[in-house]
Amino acid sequence: MEGIGMQMVVPVVGIVAVAAATFYAVSFSEIREKSFRELDDKEDEDGVGFQNTMSSRERRARRKASKKSNS
Repeated sequence: MEGIGMQMVVPVVGIVAVAAATFYAVSFSEIREKSFRELDDKEDEDGVGFQNTMSSRERRARRKASKKSNS
């Protein structure tokens, strides 16, 4: 009798574990999307977006241009 009970418990526990993992993954995905949406909305309101730093190539070109203009 105990073998039959265990045969039923193991699949049920497995299904519950998969459901919990799926719920966690979906919730995390929704929270991440929401935070990105809020970030985009905030950037739109502020008028200030992500500011890139100059690449080394751009810095080098700017230094070269300033040296050339000083000479």
